[in-house]
Amino acid sequence: MPNIKSAIKRVKKNETLNAQNAQAKSAMRTAVKKADTAALNNEENAKDLIKSAIKQLEKAASKGLIHKNAATRKKAQLMKKA
Repeated sequence: MPNIKSAIKRVKKNETLNAQNAQAKSAMRTAVKKADTAALNNEENAKDLIKSAIKQLEKAASKGLIHKNAATRKKAQLMKKA
């Protein structure tokens, strides 16, 4: 544990941001999985789920949670299933 005040603040901030990133990444993965299963089962709300999953992917890529090429690849895979 650091002794310097600014380093203590930085540790707290890193923990907070890490938790936020983990939550956002988990939500993105969940949205992609829901859209994927909906597309495979030909559900009527599949297009809406795919649209929201693509939005989550773009948001994660813009924040640097995943690489932009990975987001593009996953978006293409989802659109192919629609």
